[in-house]
Amino acid sequence: MNNESGNRKRGLQSFTELDAWKEGHALVLMIYTATKQFPREELFGLTSQMRRCVVSITSNIAEGFSRQSYKEKVQFYSISLGSITELQNQLLIARDVGYLSKDTFHTIIEKTVTVHKITNGLIKGSRSMIPNS
Repeated sequence: MNNESGNRKRGLQSFTELDAWKEGHALVLMIYTATKQFPREELFGLTSQMRRCVVSITSNIAEGFSRQSYKEKVQFYSISLGSITELQNQLLIARDVGYLSKDTFHTIIEKTVTVHKITNGLIKGSRSMIPNS
């Protein structure tokens, strides 16, 4: 085995193996559970917005994984970061209008920070593979 292939990690076969996707998926489930408790009149407002936003996080990670160029991967992973920040804003609103308890808010916000950090690492790793970047 030559040195180059000996130093490579086994390639990931699916986006579901990415830690960013795994943590993001856990976040999706948390948001769906939390928004079930929101008032019915929010079904087409904040509930829908938060759910679409959180699904966008993992969807863009999945799409980025399938892209062939690292530049495209970075683009989709960066969109995911934007969705995380958007969700954080929506969580603040939900907390401030009384839809989320302080404990639930803190649990979910901590998960968004984790997903943000891991996704940011994915971006940095992908950028390092782009020549002259």
